[in-house]
Amino acid sequence: MERTVQKTPPSLPWYREVSGTQWKSFFAAWIGYVLDGFDFVLITLVLTEISDDFGLSTVQAASLVSGAFITRWLGGAVLGALGDRYGRKLSMVVSILLYSLGTFACGFAWNYHSLFAARLAIGMGMAGEYSASATYVMESWPSRLRSRASGFLISGFSVGSVLAAQVYNWVVPSLGWRWMFYLGLIPIAVALWMRRALPEAEEWATNVADRGAKPNPFRPLFRTLRSAVANTVLVVAATLSLFMVFTPSGEGLVPVLSVVAGLSLLAFAVQLGGRRSWLLYVSMIVTLFFAFLYSWPIQALLPTYLKSDLGYSTDQVTDVLYFAGFGTMVGCWTAGFLGDRIGAKKAYALTLLASLAFVYPVFAVHDNLLLLGCLLFLLQATSFGISGLLPRWIGGHFPTASRGAALGFTYNVGALGGAVAPVLGAHLASGMDLGRALAVLTFAGTVIVVALVGFDVPARLNRLVDPEAVADHLAAPAQEPAPEPRTERVTP
Repeated sequence: MERTVQKTPPSLPWYREVSGTQWKSFFAAWIGYVLDGFDFVLITLVLTEISDDFGLSTVQAASLVSGAFITRWLGGAVLGALGDRYGRKLSMVVSILLYSLGTFACGFAWNYHSLFAARLAIGMGMAGEYSASATYVMESWPSRLRSRASGFLISGFSVGSVLAAQVYNWVVPSLGWRWMFYLGLIPIAVALWMRRALPEAEEWATNVADRGAKPNPFRPLFRTLRSAVANTVLVVAATLSLFMVFTPSGEGLVPVLSVVAGLSLLAFAVQLGGRRSWLLYVSMIVTLFFAFLYSWPIQALLPTYLKSDLGYSTDQVTDVLYFAGFGTMVGCWTAGFLGDRIGAKKAYALTLLASLAFVYPVFAVHDNLLLLGCLLFLLQATSFGISGLLPRWIGGHFPTASRGAALGFTYNVGALGGAVAPVLGAHLASGMDLGRALAVLTFAGTVIVVALVGFDVPARLNRLVDPEAVADHLAAPAQEPAPEPRTERVTP
């Protein structure tokens, strides 16, 4: 008796599961990230030239890196909410325009304060770009490939940093540091093309736009006149406090101002999260704060360390930054595949744990550029590169209708760790050499993040107040309840 065997059709390669339109959406957002990385890294490359022109101290110079972080919390929340209400595409375009104009303005700065003000605009735009592009791509791609989408997308930042290093080598020696910032106008053309050519993110369109919803993530902040006035005061208090903390104007008052800013942002987190999610918002912010604290000392002060402590030339600094940039890029790509295979949380924690083996060796090498480059490649691949999974990991904690504002707010409040990192590194360097200070900060911050992510602390705490919380909103395409319906639809 003959038995019929049913053959299962061969599965498609993963890249064939992504449609042409989805690839187009990805590359548009990826280009935005390339330009984002280019614009942001500029300040670290020309920090020594700016310091010489304006006569800045090490702490003042480091605060210019921090300046972009001061307004990130506000830009991430506002532009994220814009994406929740009106679409991810519009939020991306507005974000790119904002950071492009801020970068262009840096080229016209006449002193420390004018340059710092332009950095504030850059911070707002980049915060919006992170949440808008990340949600746009992940909500456009198939659910099982969203770690890949996240990792590939964030790799654009590294491409931008490598490109910036090369342009620095071409432009600064002959034209000066200001011309690096004049290139900030280029992304505007990309933004205008995006506005005309791209479709909206599929998941947002299905769960929000097609159902007539108009989400308003800020509603809890302005529910009554009293709460609206109180929260407006908190916005001013947080912004002014952060400004004074990271500029010389707050000298002597930093502890008090830090407490004021921290309590103000904590109040926003509790209100935005509401009774069921406030603990998730707070714990996510703490985790992300340490994620920036481990990664940004090197991102912000590596060129300064190479030039001042090791005496490297411009060409040698560029070569080392190539190793670092490509390491981060490879790490982001690898993180995407690993995250889809074993889960974003597990991939993030295990790879970070492996990065600890490279932290101190990087700063023990002084006169061997090739060895330093190889070690830095491995460190950045396993440390900064794995942060390519952050949009996927964070976004999975929040539903579609509030994901933009929630991701934008928590990520960018946590990003204040990146503002603290270079200033803290500069202060530590007053008692030890800069390389050792960077190693200490990187190692300690990494250990803390491994514990917080590896033990799933934000999700565990969230379940204490909301036992029925969805484990992962990005795990599969779900039809979510539409908030604030404008009209009632009747199905025949």
